[in-house]
Amino acid sequence: MALVIFDLDDTLIDGDCASLWSQRMADLGWVDAESFLKRDAELMALYAQGKLPMEDYMAFALEPMAGRSVEEIERDVEAFVEDVIEPLIHSDACATLARHREAGDRPLVISASGVHLVKPIAERIGIDEVLAIDLEVANGHYTGRTVGVLTYREGKVLRLLDLLEGDDSPLAEAHFYSDSRNDLPLLKLVGKPHVVNADPVLLEHAQKMGWDVLNWK
Repeated sequence: MALVIFDLDDTLIDGDCASLWSQRMADLGWVDAESFLKRDAELMALYAQGKLPMEDYMAFALEPMAGRSVEEIERDVEAFVEDVIEPLIHSDACATLARHREAGDRPLVISASGVHLVKPIAERIGIDEVLAIDLEVANGHYTGRTVGVLTYREGKVLRLLDLLEGDDSPLAEAHFYSDSRNDLPLLKLVGKPHVVNADPVLLEHAQKMGWDVLNWK
């Protein structure tokens, strides 16, 4: 049984769930749409370049959720996943997941998006095990802050090793599917890296290393 790790945004789905959720919060009237979405686009451009301090993005993206109850967010995210995310799920991702399941492999999503989005999206795709950015909750309401190590760049490696209780031996046979240069720290550790709809920097590195290059639709 091999560990099979999937990135979420622009890998399993055709888009970034955090930015799509920002648009949803604007639609719900939680933010000033023009200024909020402009800032979201600026920060995501830095992410694409590998230059984003994830702490900055999360502080920005979680501010509209501060003081809202977990139940309210779960209800709105459920509708968001059904309306917005489900049509964006790559059929090739589902087919790949099915093949790994048939082989008896252990699927896991590791994403640099918030767990409030990642977990329900992963469950919709059929993956129960998730590592994502954890959010602070007090008295049943989100505070707008994160907790623990952020699952971003080297943080993905740290969180995965913590899940594996420090035993990195499963990584020798592990698969990891990702689109982003930000995931190079983990891609370099697994025995079977796969790049999916890769950004230019990741694609160039993958071609030099002879990694599996995929185009999912």
